[in-house]
Amino acid sequence: MGNPFLKKISKLSVLALLAGSLASCGGDSDPTPSPPPPPGGNGTSQVAFWLTNPDKSVLFKKQNVTLNFKAETNNNLTIDLDTTQTYQTVDGFGYTLTTGSAYVLNQMAAASRADLLRELFAVDEEEGTIGVSYLRLNVGASDLSPTVYSYQDVMGTAFSLAPDQAYYIPVLKEILAINPNIKLLASPWSAPAWMKTNNSPKGGSLKFEYFDDYAEYLVNYIQGMKAAGITIDAITVQNEPLHDGNNPSMFMSALDQRSFVKNNIGPALRATNMETKIILYDHNLDHPEYPISIMDDPLTKQYVDGSAFHLYAGNVTAMTTVHNAHPDKNVYFTEQWVGAPGNFSEDLKWHMTNVIIGTMRNWSKNALEWNLTADQNNRPFTEGGCNTCLPAVTVNGNNATRNVAYYIIAHASKFVRPGSIRVKTTLLNAQNTEMFNTLQHVAFKNPAGKKVLLVLNETGADQTFNIRYRGQIVSTTLRGGATGTYVW
Repeated sequence: MGNPFLKKISKLSVLALLAGSLASCGGDSDPTPSPPPPPGGNGTSQVAFWLTNPDKSVLFKKQNVTLNFKAETNNNLTIDLDTTQTYQTVDGFGYTLTTGSAYVLNQMAAASRADLLRELFAVDEEEGTIGVSYLRLNVGASDLSPTVYSYQDVMGTAFSLAPDQAYYIPVLKEILAINPNIKLLASPWSAPAWMKTNNSPKGGSLKFEYFDDYAEYLVNYIQGMKAAGITIDAITVQNEPLHDGNNPSMFMSALDQRSFVKNNIGPALRATNMETKIILYDHNLDHPEYPISIMDDPLTKQYVDGSAFHLYAGNVTAMTTVHNAHPDKNVYFTEQWVGAPGNFSEDLKWHMTNVIIGTMRNWSKNALEWNLTADQNNRPFTEGGCNTCLPAVTVNGNNATRNVAYYIIAHASKFVRPGSIRVKTTLLNAQNTEMFNTLQHVAFKNPAGKKVLLVLNETGADQTFNIRYRGQIVSTTLRGGATGTYVW
């Protein structure tokens, strides 16, 4: 988690994000000879419409409306969907399952926990589940853990996952039983204190003489989780390497990260023949040069899958900057907090614009909000850790309260399933001129062949607009600040 007091980026910087990444990566996902969608009949709707209103009067609920494509014209703004122009493949949407998240889930009665986990992770197109498909894990403690710990606190002792075996690994295995295909990304907040320049879990840097030891430590983690039945799809080298004021935390310069990947963790992981990806940086979008400089070294780049980002500073379009510098490597969005107590309407608008629509339009393969669950006091957290991080779900005993991050992710995760491909969308006015404000939008074709369009009305007034697909349109309305997911 970044410094909670860092200012969010200006709304003005958002205006450029929809212009990012307009160049197609090719592909023809819908052959042109296919006929236009058939008209609906007998009161049925071709398009399913899921809505969240900013005043919380509707919260990710399927609307009982008939939306059918027709061969007609009007003067509304139009979102034109072109599935013949495709971009990145999506890995998923979700949260960080911190040690603290698992701790509060473990306090619930087994039946209550099972119901909540099914709601979060089960894959079902009807109401009642949101299909979270991607989780980030902490390697050792994060600042939202009950205590600060590593898997080798004392030099010379054996590596052990024992700190995670009480509730973290069991809760994670319950999730995998519901959705065994969920992707898992693991991030360390710090190396064990004895490997660091200040001999502390907070701050300091990794001593050069312990680069090999730390690589072995991370490989032991991946192998230990595998032995427990948990496959780590990817690992970031260091959470927020330029922020050493958290507890725990560790500073790691781009030069040190390049050396560590090239000479230590890259070769060590390759020697295991495991397929866990190595992802760079995992910090704010104000320093895209950090991962670019590492990938500019071809000897390091061979070990790298891509780069990960947060948005406590910078502009989401910097993801396209990194993509364009190394288009053969992936970009990921791995964290964004909501500050408690939160402002539902403003948080919904900002996060849908940036974390969901903005990252996807700038080549990201995933989008993750921060903490999955915490108690009614946003606990647990370490001493000096974030005490105002509002989770997606607040757990109080066996009661679960769904907060704004729950709905932000739900609008994407339920239908934009892993393997979905982003397709081109363009906002046009009645004169067929491209627009870059009013309606934020992004669309996908999912593995089942369905088209999924996410739209945010960023204005303060109701907006009626068209969705155009293969020359036909369907008209729909979103209240000011509302978010809609359209599926057909």
